[in-house]
Amino acid sequence: MKKYNNITEAKSYFTQKLKNQTIKSFYDEEKTKSDIARMIRTAREKSGLSQRELAKKAGTTQAVVSRIESGGDSRMPSLTLIYRLLTASDAKLELKCIFEKAA
Repeated sequence: MKKYNNITEAKSYFTQKLKNQTIKSFYDEEKTKSDIARMIRTAREKSGLSQRELAKKAGTTQAVVSRIESGGDSRMPSLTLIYRLLTASDAKLELKCIFEKAA
């Protein structure tokens, strides 16, 4: 096995890059879209619905559900759409605020 002495460990490289606020902002947005995609897909699968069935119950199209679940949409889905999709999947949406530092 060949050893590379000049390669930075991925975790430390990633941590360093996230100190840049522009990169962190883009990362946080993509992570949020990914989390939403996973949440919608999980709720749909647990309810036993196809994407088409979920879309019909939520008043949208299968293409919209597919884009959200794949994380392939450049737009952030609205809270209203997320709520409709989860409600149609017999799931509840719970929002909470978590403070990283005590006041």
